[in-house]
Amino acid sequence: MEGQLPNASEFVADLARSVGFLSRLPVPDRFFRGHDGSISRAVRAFPVAGLVIAALPAFILLFLASGDALLAALIALALMSLMTGALHEDGLADTADGLGGGRDRDQALAIMKDSRTGAYGVVALILSFGLRAAALAALARHAPPAAALALLAAAAVSRAVMVAHWQALPPARENGVAAGAGLPEESARNLALLIGGVVALLLLVPALGLPKTLLALIVAALAAFGFTRLVRRKLGGHTGDTIGATQQFSEIAMLATLALVI
Repeated sequence: MEGQLPNASEFVADLARSVGFLSRLPVPDRFFRGHDGSISRAVRAFPVAGLVIAALPAFILLFLASGDALLAALIALALMSLMTGALHEDGLADTADGLGGGRDRDQALAIMKDSRTGAYGVVALILSFGLRAAALAALARHAPPAAALALLAAAAVSRAVMVAHWQALPPARENGVAAGAGLPEESARNLALLIGGVVALLLLVPALGLPKTLLALIVAALAAFGFTRLVRRKLGGHTGDTIGATQQFSEIAMLATLALVI
């Protein structure tokens, strides 16, 4: 079980580095002093980092949902995008442009590296925000606490499955950001998936029941698995953009499933 049960100080350090990697939230310099920049082990804390990032947006959603639920959902998502610097949304847009417009692997990677956003990327962003906001609004109309808990759970689960996508594929570029950060350790991936699943069960089962929670987890996992297979076939490996897109796809899938079965 070595590597599976980290001591508290190690996990706190990994959590701080994960929050720093995944968001623009301030993290004390001491967690990075003397660190080589690799997050191969730190990714095990990604689901907890997702909870940290989503905590304030979930509270805002809960606080505002008694008014216009859709507006509250959009405000919560906008706040979360500001906190992450739209990191995952950027990955989704670039991936949509590359996979949608690239004739082959090399052209797709070239398009994804281009900072400009094309039609595929714009449509992907509209659908991402629209689907997530509609799902959260539907949950909020059912019960505002359920919407807030769903946002937290989806933030944790989606950041767990992005580790699985990252670990399942080799780097598509030798000099990419994801390659420089290091391939996740298998034990770190397993722990991230375990934490994400447990967090979702603890948060959602009391509010929505076990069957609905399990269904949402299965759909999120299938969305990530299907996207990973597509990326393997089209690109032969992951990039930082496809890792971010995995987070988006799984979060959309999980929230939409919960909204459809309430």
